Amino acid sequence: MTADYRSTVFLPATDFPMRGGLPKKEPELLAFWARLGLFERLRADSRGREKFILHDGPPYANGNIHIGTALNKILKDVVTRSQQMLGKDSHYVPGWDCHGLPIEWKIEEQYRAKNKDKDQVPVVEFRRQCRAFAEHWINVQREEFKRLGVVGDWQNPYSTMSYAAEAAIVAELGKFLMNGGLFKGAKPVMWSVVEKTALAEAEVEYHDHKSTTVHVRFPVVRTPHAALEGAAIVIWTTTPWTIPANRALAVAADLDYAVYSVDAVAEGALARPGEKLIFAPALFDAVKAALRIERMSRAATLKGSELAGTVCAHPFARLDPFYDRQTPVFTGDFVTTDAGTGVVHIAPSHGADDFELGRKHGIPAEDYVADDGTYFPRVALFAGKRVYTPDGRPGDANGAVITRLAESGTLLAKGSLVHSYPHSWRSKAPVIFRCTPQWFIAMDRPIQGIDGTLREVALRAIDDTRFVPPAGQVRLRSMIEQRPDWCVSRQRAWGVPIAVFVDRQTGEPLRDAKVMERIVAAFREEGADAWFENPHRFLGPEHDPARYEPVTDILDVWFDSGSTHSFTLEGRPELKWPASLYLEGSDQHRGWFHSSLLESCGTRGRAPYDAVLTHGFTLDEQGRKMSKSLGNVIAPQDVCDQYGADILRLWVVGSDYVEDQRIGADILKHHADAYRRLRNTLRYLLGSLSGFTPAERLPAEQMPELERWVLHRLAELDAELRPAVDDFDFHTISTTLHNFCAVDLSAFYFDIRKDAIYCDRPDAPRRRAARTVMAELFSFITAWLAPLACFTAEEAWLARPGAGTDGGPESVHLRTYPQIPAAWRDEALGEKWRKVRALRRVVTGALEIERAEKRIGSSLQAAPTVYATDDHAAALAGLDLAEICITSGATLRSGEVPAGAFTLADVAGVGVVPDQAEGTKCARCWQVLPEVGSSSQHPDLCHRCEDAVEALPKVAA
Repeated sequence: MTADYRSTVFLPATDFPMRGGLPKKEPELLAFWARLGLFERLRADSRGREKFILHDGPPYANGNIHIGTALNKILKDVVTRSQQMLGKDSHYVPGWDCHGLPIEWKIEEQYRAKNKDKDQVPVVEFRRQCRAFAEHWINVQREEFKRLGVVGDWQNPYSTMSYAAEAAIVAELGKFLMNGGLFKGAKPVMWSVVEKTALAEAEVEYHDHKSTTVHVRFPVVRTPHAALEGAAIVIWTTTPWTIPANRALAVAADLDYAVYSVDAVAEGALARPGEKLIFAPALFDAVKAALRIERMSRAATLKGSELAGTVCAHPFARLDPFYDRQTPVFTGDFVTTDAGTGVVHIAPSHGADDFELGRKHGIPAEDYVADDGTYFPRVALFAGKRVYTPDGRPGDANGAVITRLAESGTLLAKGSLVHSYPHSWRSKAPVIFRCTPQWFIAMDRPIQGIDGTLREVALRAIDDTRFVPPAGQVRLRSMIEQRPDWCVSRQRAWGVPIAVFVDRQTGEPLRDAKVMERIVAAFREEGADAWFENPHRFLGPEHDPARYEPVTDILDVWFDSGSTHSFTLEGRPELKWPASLYLEGSDQHRGWFHSSLLESCGTRGRAPYDAVLTHGFTLDEQGRKMSKSLGNVIAPQDVCDQYGADILRLWVVGSDYVEDQRIGADILKHHADAYRRLRNTLRYLLGSLSGFTPAERLPAEQMPELERWVLHRLAELDAELRPAVDDFDFHTISTTLHNFCAVDLSAFYFDIRKDAIYCDRPDAPRRRAARTVMAELFSFITAWLAPLACFTAEEAWLARPGAGTDGGPESVHLRTYPQIPAAWRDEALGEKWRKVRALRRVVTGALEIERAEKRIGSSLQAAPTVYATDDHAAALAGLDLAEICITSGATLRSGEVPAGAFTLADVAGVGVVPDQAEGTKCARCWQVLPEVGSSSQHPDLCHRCEDAVEALPKVAA
C-alpha cells in the first residue's frame, strides 16, 4: 500500500480568505484606519517632503452622492494616494460648496408645500435654514465619501459657508472692487423667470426645445439705393417675443443680398405678388419654401456693406406711436447663413451680440421684460403678457406678438423649430436673455497691479498650465477668448453678499479699503449674515450713511468656489499655493476651472493651479445618460453594499476616465471577476510565504535564472508605472498590474514554481529563491495596488507573515513604492526569456491536444521532444526544459522541425512531438520518473521527494 505523504507537502497556508466579503470587511478596515489615525500618521511621516496638493473642487451639499461624484472622489483619492506612495507629502483637504440657488430652492419648496411665502420670512432666518440644510448634507456626504475609502482631512474640511470662508470670499471681491475690475452695468444676461435671478453659463443646461418661429417684413423707409425703395427686409427669429424690443437689423458685410420680386404664391401664403423682399440668395430655397412662394425673380444684388445705412420701420409702427422709431441696418460679424434669411433682428436688451452692436452704434438697451417674465406696463400693446409662466411653461407673449404682426401686415410666415436651447439646471425651465442692472467683473479693462486685462492674463495663464488631456487647454482657451464680462450678481438670499456700498448721487461703488477691512473682520466673527443685519455700521465715521446704499444682491456661487484657493491653499500652512492639480469633470472648463482661473488671475496674476485634469461623464451600459425615468441609475451606495467599494475603485481605474465611462450590472461583474484574479494572486503569494522569515532570503546573484527574470520584470514594471503616476494614467497601471498577475505570474511563474514551493525541502536553494522572489512580489504588488484597491491591499498587508513583529509599517498606506535595485534590470535576460516563453507556448499547445484526446491526464505524464532552431535552443542553455514546461521529462533537439510535429504560426522554427513519460508516478510530487521505486525506504518517492521527507525532522528540530 502506498504511504500517505500529503502531510509532507508544503501547501499554501494563509488566513487571507478566497472570498473578499468586502461589504463587511471594508467598514472594519475603516475603523482600523480611524484607530490608527492614518491621515495624521501620513502627515507626520511626510513632514519635510515635497508637497503635492490636489485642491478639491467642492461638491454641492444638497443630496446623496451619485455615481459621477463617486468616480470623481475616487479618482482624486487615487491621485493623492499614488503621489504619497511616490514619497511626497500629498495632503488632501476635502471641501463643499454650500451657497446658492439649489439649496435656496429646496428651502423654498418646503415653504411652498406649506403655502407660505419665503419673502415674508426674515432673511437671516431664511439663511439660517439654508445653512442647516447644507450642514446636514455635508455630514451625510462625508460618511459616503469615507465609505469609498477616500482618505483626507475629514475633521477639518473646508466649506464655502464657514465664517472664515465667507470673510475670505468677500475679501477677494474687495480686491476686484479696489483694482477697478468690479463695476455695475446693464447687460443682457441669462435670466431664469422661475427663479427670478440671473444665471451663469455653468448654471445652464442645453436641451431640445420647440420654439415658435416667424418671418417678418421690415419695410424700407429710407435708402441710398433706388432698387431698395418700396421693398422690405426679411428677418427670421425663434423668439417672436423680442420683436417689440427691436432697434436695428444686422447683415454680414461681405455677404451677397438680393432684392426679389414675388411673382406667384401658393394659396394661404402671406407674401403678396408684386412685393419686393430682401434677403440673402444663399438661403433662397429655404425662404421660398417657408414663405410658400411659387415664383420670384431677382431684381438687384448688393453686398451687405451696401445695405448698411438703409433704414426700416418697426413692424408695429402703424399700430402704436410707442414703436414709431427707426430700425437702421448695420453690419455685424456674427451674421451667418446657417439658417433664417441672412439678416438678424437686433434687440439690444435680449442678446449679447445685439447688445454689443447697439452699444457700438449708440443704441440703448431698454429693459422690456420684468423679472417674472412679463412685459413692463409701459410696453405698448403687450403690457403684462408673459414670455414664460412662473412654472416655466410658454406664456402668451409669442401669440400676442404674432397676432399683432399679422394685424400690422408685417407677418410673412409662422412655423416651429426643435433646437438646443438653454435651460436652468435647477428648475429645468427655459431661460431668456434679459437686460438688467448687474455687477460684473470686466474682462477687457486694465486691472491695477496686474499686467494686462483679465482676459489677457487668463490666456497667458492657460498657456502656462499643464492640461490632461491636452484638449482641455484648447477648450478653456476658446471659452476665455470669447466670454463676455463676468456677471457676478444674483438676486437671491443664500450666499455671500456683494458687500459694496453705492453712492446715491453718483451711482459709483465706494472704494474704501478701511470699509472693506471692517466688513471682512465682521464676516470672520459673525458670518455673512452681518451684512443683512446692519450694513451701515461698516461705513464708520468717515462716510454718511444717508449717502450710501448697500447692495442687496449676492455673489455668483462660482465666485465662491473660484475663491476657494484663497482660504484653503493660502489659508492653511500645511498646503501650498498654487495647487499641484485641479481635477474635475470636463464640464468644469466652463465651471470651476474657469471661475478659479479668472478669480486668481484678477487678484494674483496667474492661475491657482499648475495642472488641470478632466474626466468624462458616467453613462449606463448602453451609453445613455442616467435618469430615474429610464431606471438606469447606479447608486454608489448600492455597489458598496453588493460588491464593496474596491470593485467601484477598480471600475474607476479600469475605465479610460478621460472619455465618458459606462457602468452597469455586466460591467461591474466584469470588474468583480478581475478583482478575484488579483485577490487570488495575493492569496497565493501569502499562502506560499507561510512561515517566511528574512533568514530564508537569498541574494539575487545566487538565484536561478527564472527568479532573476521575475526580478527583471519587476524592474521593467517599476520603470513603466512610476511615469504613469505622474501622467495620472491609472488605466495603464491597473491594466499592467492585472496582466502581470494573470499572465506573468499565475499562468507562468506560479505554474512553474508550484512544484518547488510544494515539494522541495525547506532549505533548498530553489525554494528559498522562489520564496524570496514571492516576498518581493508581495511587497511590490501590495504597494502598487494600495491606491487603487485600498481596502484589499490593506487586508493583504495585515495578513502577511510576521505582521506586527517584522518592523513593517502598521498600514500598507504608510509605505512608499519599493525602490527597485538597478541590478535587477537585465535586458539580455528579458529577451532570452521571451524566447523561452514562446517555445513553452508551443509545448503547452501540443499537450492540450494530448489531454483532449485523453492520451495523457496531466502534463506531468508527458515527456515531449522539442525541435527548435539554434536561436531558440540557445535560449534554453542551462535551463531544465521539463521544469519550464511542467512535464516529467523533455528532450531538446536543434534542427529542422519534422513533419507532423505540432507548431504555432507565430513561433517559427519550433515544433513539438509529444510522448508519454517513462517510469512510475511519485506519490508526493506526481512526476513520472524511472527512479521511483529504487529506494527501499521510500519506494513510492522520487529522489528529490525522498530527500525532502528525510530532511523534515532535521529542519523541524
